[in-house]
Amino acid sequence: MRYVVLVGRVLYSGIFLMTILGHFSQGYIGYATQQGVPAAGLLVPLSGIIAIAGGLSVALGYKAKIGAWLLVIFLIPVTLAMHNFWAVTDPMMRGIQIAMFMKNLSMLGAALLITYFGSGPLSLDARHASAGSM
Repeated sequence: MRYVVLVGRVLYSGIFLMTILGHFSQGYIGYATQQGVPAAGLLVPLSGIIAIAGGLSVALGYKAKIGAWLLVIFLIPVTLAMHNFWAVTDPMMRGIQIAMFMKNLSMLGAALLITYFGSGPLSLDARHASAGSM
């Protein structure tokens, strides 16, 4: 069962880590600008740094509680600004934005669980804790 937590952390972090380069691209910045994000040229790359740091922290289980708080800080504004389904009039796009909004809420829930429970076994945090108790 120890491996379940490790696999869960890595799978959860994957979505944050797979978009590493996207946050520094004109495509992401342009889309955020189109969605009404102010100072998108600054905030999109900054959000990318936060997502990368949080995703790596959780995946490796290194200071995972802090990393999960970074993901919370990332997810709240991104969810509200980028997936504001309540402002979409096209029924198909509205449905897509509802799905993306709910996906982000579920990821927010998982991040909050990690802020409370930490990284679990088979993590750098657990290794550090066991080395300190010897």
